[in-house]
Amino acid sequence: MFDGVCNFCNNFVNFVLKNDEKELFRFAPLQSDAGRKLLLQYGLNPDELSSSVLIADGKTYFRSEAGLRILKLLGNGWQLFYPLIWVPKFISDGIFYRLIAKNRYRWFGRRSECMVPKAAWRTRFLT
Repeated sequence: MFDGVCNFCNNFVNFVLKNDEKELFRFAPLQSDAGRKLLLQYGLNPDELSSSVLIADGKTYFRSEAGLRILKLLGNGWQLFYPLIWVPKFISDGIFYRLIAKNRYRWFGRRSECMVPKAAWRTRFLT
């Protein structure tokens, strides 16, 4: 799940879609009905969450850990970034992720509504 109005987040989703040759990933904006339903299903408050979320094998992952796990699953060399998982969370989340998250709208812009995926990718989005 991702912030559907964040340009940075949308660009990351587009990157994953282009590089996910095995079509492992399905997507839902945090703001969507499907996103809210999934968050509630996993015991998360959809009104308090502003982080990307990966759900894999029944577990939830947030912030930098979600991104690094996604890169690992993409393969094709992207898994080489996975050892960054060992960077302490107070650095990876507390400094880098939160710095980008806090400034993402100012630095990358914001949409007035969630992205509409290309026709070829629509089946990859949860409704």
